[in-house]
Amino acid sequence: MSPLRLLRACHPLPALAVTAVSGLLALGMGHSLRGAALVAGTVGLSQLAVGWANDAIDAGRDLAVGRADKPLAAEPGGRRTVAIAAVLATAATVAAALAWGWPASGWFLLALVSAQLYNWPLKGTPASIVPYLVSFAALIAFIGAARPGSPPAPGWLLLAAALLTGAAHLLNAVPDLADDAATGVRGLPQRLGARRSLLLATVLLIAAMAVLIAGARPPLWAALVVSVTAVAMIPLGRYADPRTAFRALLGLALVDVLVLVVAGVL
Repeated sequence: MSPLRLLRACHPLPALAVTAVSGLLALGMGHSLRGAALVAGTVGLSQLAVGWANDAIDAGRDLAVGRADKPLAAEPGGRRTVAIAAVLATAATVAAALAWGWPASGWFLLALVSAQLYNWPLKGTPASIVPYLVSFAALIAFIGAARPGSPPAPGWLLLAAALLTGAAHLLNAVPDLADDAATGVRGLPQRLGARRSLLLATVLLIAAMAVLIAGARPPLWAALVVSVTAVAMIPLGRYADPRTAFRALLGLALVDVLVLVVAGVL
């Protein structure tokens, strides 16, 4: 398997977005530039571990429905390579998490275990959204705890992260509902269907923005930017291609975190 195909198997776009948001949040929560880079590096390792595990576990289903966006559907012989990469990345992630010490390591390992439980067995159950809610709230708690002497991450930030990533789960699943039905995946989005999944994603997104504004109490200009980006997601979620809406949501998260960091309210 070529290095490029291996990289594509880790879900590079969401992995990069989560890594970048984590680094920005670390800066906003008082980490030094070096500390924020270490936070981002640790999170990046976890994204590789979770992404590769996801593709290795789903390889048979992706091949059955001819998923053109999944490297292992085109090169099923690479499944062992991706599985080995997932194991190595998971081991490296655990080592990196433990290096942060307690309680930061505990929060990060909770995020990692929860994400891997989504890959198996929760992806095909009504609880498929739970790992998203838990993992990203735990990730925020890790960023707060990773800075010695700093106060815990505020509850409103944990809640906003959980709501935002719950919406991301629903949007990300919608384009693949037919393929999932064909291969027996019955997670929450598959049970809700496209229309109700998009509606619930919109509700979660608006709730996340409301929590951010109420909790952070940013200056008026920052509150307006956060509000406008959230409102812009409503027609995107309703009328745009779901993959486009998912990518827009990743961009929204980056923009909102950057705005709140610049505003000095994180």
